[in-house]
Amino acid sequence: MNDNVWKNDEELFTVLRREIYTAVVGDILDKEGYFHQFLPPEIKPLKRDMMLVGRAMTVLETDIFGETHGTSKNPVLAKPFGLMLEALDDLLPGEVYVCTGASPSYALWGELMTARASFLKAGGVVLNGYTRDTRETTNGGFPIFSFGGYAQDQGPRGKVIDYRVPIEIGKVKIDPGDLVIGDMDGVCIVPKSIEEDIIIKALENARDERMVRKAIISGMSAVESFEEFGIM
Repeated sequence: MNDNVWKNDEELFTVLRREIYTAVVGDILDKEGYFHQFLPPEIKPLKRDMMLVGRAMTVLETDIFGETHGTSKNPVLAKPFGLMLEALDDLLPGEVYVCTGASPSYALWGELMTARASFLKAGGVVLNGYTRDTRETTNGGFPIFSFGGYAQDQGPRGKVIDYRVPIEIGKVKIDPGDLVIGDMDGVCIVPKSIEEDIIIKALENARDERMVRKAIISGMSAVESFEEFGIM
């Protein structure tokens, strides 16, 4: 099957960064009947040239209404930031911190979280919400995908209540370990159970598209190229 393509995640991620982009992966997912694998279009890279590839480390956040230290009956909510610090420290190399559940009224990520995730060699972060400390978080090139910058802090407004659990963003269900691919056109989720087939076909499609482009540049019409290659 993929013996000549990749043998582990490190090799897979290298191949994806070199040859793959979200549009071609999305096309293959559509052909295979997976029509809802792109996250909402509001989730964009903080810098256009950022590309993100990795395994989803899912994080579930919730809104709170003021600090609850010592007053909550839920021990998780009684902690500052809930389980956010534990979730951050649990990131493995190549994993992507994927967070949802909160209202878009405060930032879910900032400079110090970026520093910790970078040290842990995480693959990036994807947020169904905002980031802050934008200048500092983008200086090192760590891939961050979010609604953009908004400085309001999560401290008295939100807490992480669980991680490494199934989550949903838009119409996309995300399980821990699913493949996350992001670029300037958005973020695509490839379920782990089908990733080998999807990526092999996406690689073939990407290589075919390069041939089609050469043919069109050489003068072949759109009709002719589609009839010959079946791609447009």
